[in-house]
Amino acid sequence: MNLKQYIIDKSKELNIDIIGFTHCESLNNLEDYLITRKAENKEIEFEEKDIEKRINPKLTFPNCKSIIVIAMSYNNNFNEIPDYKLKGRLSKSSWGLDYHQVLRNKMEELIQEIKKEIDFSYKYYVDTGPLIDRELAKRAGIGYYGKNCSIINDKYGSFIFIGYILTDLDLNISHVETSNKCGDCNLCIKACPTGALEGPYKFNPKKCISYLTQTKEKIPYELRSKIGDKIYGCDTCQLVCPKNKDITIPKHKEFIPQNTKGYMNIEEILSISNRKFKQKYGSMAGAWRGRNILKRNGIIVLGNNKDVKNLKLLLPLLKDPNSMIREYTAWAILNIDYLHGKEVVEKAMEIEVENSTKLEMKNLIEYFVKKNTYQ
Repeated sequence: MNLKQYIIDKSKELNIDIIGFTHCESLNNLEDYLITRKAENKEIEFEEKDIEKRINPKLTFPNCKSIIVIAMSYNNNFNEIPDYKLKGRLSKSSWGLDYHQVLRNKMEELIQEIKKEIDFSYKYYVDTGPLIDRELAKRAGIGYYGKNCSIINDKYGSFIFIGYILTDLDLNISHVETSNKCGDCNLCIKACPTGALEGPYKFNPKKCISYLTQTKEKIPYELRSKIGDKIYGCDTCQLVCPKNKDITIPKHKEFIPQNTKGYMNIEEILSISNRKFKQKYGSMAGAWRGRNILKRNGIIVLGNNKDVKNLKLLLPLLKDPNSMIREYTAWAILNIDYLHGKEVVEKAMEIEVENSTKLEMKNLIEYFVKKNTYQ
């Protein structure tokens, strides 16, 4: 029996778009890159800090012999626009059901099919493992690196989710060559709103809007305006990519945004209870960071909208119990109407109970004074 072909056939039956296989040797080609990245303070809080664990599969699964890598396209042509006015845009990665669970379910089903033929040991991950899943995907022939550092598949483009299964199976792994195909194109680099793509294959995650809308770290003032109307994630570099034109759209119903239509109602998110938030949005990938992070992002979107009519939504938030919300509200108000906002924020400072928040409001006023002076 050809076990590898059996796994491929079963993956098709399970509606898994792409499958590949790779060995368990260390990803030594990335070690110097990761060391430099660490030295340049470009690591983010969501990733494994131990570089050895990031590149050596056997530190995660000592009996590893072969790695099964799967990918599913989340691209679709859904374009229904919700009828409410104040919309925050969601990345396609958070349009439907949480992809972590969707891919985990697919891998669990695949594992059970393999177990019908052979008993084996395994560990599987979607984003939550220490290893660099994009490098595993490249080695498994899933695709090649684009200049935006996304993995691009010839059939499905770059809107793909990746999961992998570390196994003790002998699968007769062969070398897969996946050469880059971007040529002279640099549309993604030119389109990146924040300059997170610092050159071909040079990505600074701390500037990336996808990261900025997830982090709990303070977002630099100069990057907040670059976020635009995005409340979670960013698709800009992928939307301009020619490799995402004329590709196969599988239309997995799991990734169609029936609930959100690809947006969030900002007015709702500013006042929704935590319980109702979990009930309504808990099944989407973007919910993992919680209500307050999305509320903060909604405040940034309102600030970028610069409509003075929205001040009535923001002013009550200067008394929000969460200090982060009060701070970003001060920024949004100042960004909408600097002169009026300065008066409002100065009054808020008089009743502010936390010294760190009061200092942040003071810094914001000084920032906007300089910004408006030299414009």
